[in-house]
Amino acid sequence: MTIRKSAQLFAATALGTALIAGGAAAQDIPSEFSVGTASQGGTYFVYGAGWANLVAEELGISASSEVTGGPVQNATLVQTGDLDMSMVTMGPAWEALQGESELAPGLEHTELRAVFPMYQTPFHVVTLAGSGIESLSDLDGLTVGVGPAGGTPGTYFPRFFDILDIEVEVRYGGASDLAGQLQDGLIDAFAFAAGIPIAAFSQVEAQTDAHIFGFTDEEVETLTAEYPYVLPLTIPADTYVSQEEDFQSVAMWNFAVAHADVSEDLVYETTRIVMENHDRMMEIHAASAETLPENYDKNTFLTWHPGAVRWFEENGYEIDEDLK
Repeated sequence: MTIRKSAQLFAATALGTALIAGGAAAQDIPSEFSVGTASQGGTYFVYGAGWANLVAEELGISASSEVTGGPVQNATLVQTGDLDMSMVTMGPAWEALQGESELAPGLEHTELRAVFPMYQTPFHVVTLAGSGIESLSDLDGLTVGVGPAGGTPGTYFPRFFDILDIEVEVRYGGASDLAGQLQDGLIDAFAFAAGIPIAAFSQVEAQTDAHIFGFTDEEVETLTAEYPYVLPLTIPADTYVSQEEDFQSVAMWNFAVAHADVSEDLVYETTRIVMENHDRMMEIHAASAETLPENYDKNTFLTWHPGAVRWFEENGYEIDEDLK
C-alpha cells in the first residue's frame, strides 16, 4: 500500500478512536500498513512478517508483509512511498541516502526514517560436506549463490570477492531456491547474510550433510578497513547443527525504517510494541536477541522518525539532535 493510500485510511472510525495513547487522546492510526521483507527462506521474511503481524494484532489493524529483493529494494520502495515501512541493512541504507543505490542511482533517499534497531546480519557460507570447500579462498573459480540481486548479500558478497581477489561466477536467487540449487549440485556454494540462524542454511542441514564457515582474521581485517559500516562478529558454536566451533564473520546492523510521511502515532506504537515485547519477538526469530532499545545507538547517520524519537525519549534514551 502506498503512503497516499495509507493517508486516506486514517482511522476516524470506532477502531481508530478506540486506540488511546496513555489514556489520553485518540491516535492517528491507519487501518492497514505494509512492510517490505525479502525472499522466502531468509531471516527478513520470517522476522518482518512476525513483527508486522505482532503490531497489527496489538493495534487491531491489518498488515501486509511483502516479499521483496531485500534491503536495497526495500529502501527504494519506502523512499518512493510504495511501502510504508521496511527493513534495511545499514550499508545499503548509507548508499541509498547518498544517492548511490544500485537500483536507483542518483536518487538521494531522503524520506527514509529509522524506527527501531533489529539485529546484526553476519555474512557466511554453506557448502555440502565432502565438497572440499572449507574457506572463501576455496571458492575461486566456482559458482556461488549470493541471494537476490539488490539484497544485502547479493550486493556485498560480490564486492567482498573482488576485494579479496576471489573470482566466482555469481548466481542470484531467493534463499530457499539457492538452498535447493546447492543440494541439487547446480551451484558449488551458497554465500548469504541474514540474522542467525539463517533458515535456508538450517534447511540445507536438515536435508543433507553441510559445512558452514565464515572468514579468516585477515579477510575480516581487509573488509572492515574497506567499509566503515562492516564490523567483525563471531558466530558462536552450535548456532547451526553442523557447527562445532566458533567462527569469524563480518556483519552489518539492520534497522526498521518508515517513510517520513507515515503516521507518527503508527510509528510510535510500532516502536513501543516491538521494543516492549522482547519475549514475543524472540518467539518470532532468534535474531531478535539483539532487538533491544539500547542498540538504538548503532544508527549513526539515518534520521529518526518523530514517532520513534517520541518513544525512545519517553523511555530515557537520548537521540542525537542531528538525527531528529
